[in-house]
Amino acid sequence: MSGIVVIVAYRPKPGKEKELVDLVRSRVPMLRKQNLVTDRVPTIMRTRDGTIVEVSEWTSQDAIDAAHKNPNVLAMWNKFFAICDCVPLKSLAETDEMFAGFEPIEE
Repeated sequence: MSGIVVIVAYRPKPGKEKELVDLVRSRVPMLRKQNLVTDRVPTIMRTRDGTIVEVSEWTSQDAIDAAHKNPNVLAMWNKFFAICDCVPLKSLAETDEMFAGFEPIEE
């Protein structure tokens, strides 16, 4: 059974760009320790306006549901909420283009 691939866009609050990249890099490894995501390597990118986009894979809908009750995950999400806003993909200028291009962020 395959997992569920998700795409999320994190818009950093002023002065929080580096902290956000570091937190995004730590997200999937932490979720792996909780057995909530697959071994798929996440793709992390930056938009022209500095929004960070991440593509990753949850193991299942049950894993997504379990994350909403997991204290470790909830603590991590609180860190995200303190330094960024999650924004709809359609708010990214790149999504108006036929082939949306982003700057890769290396691991």
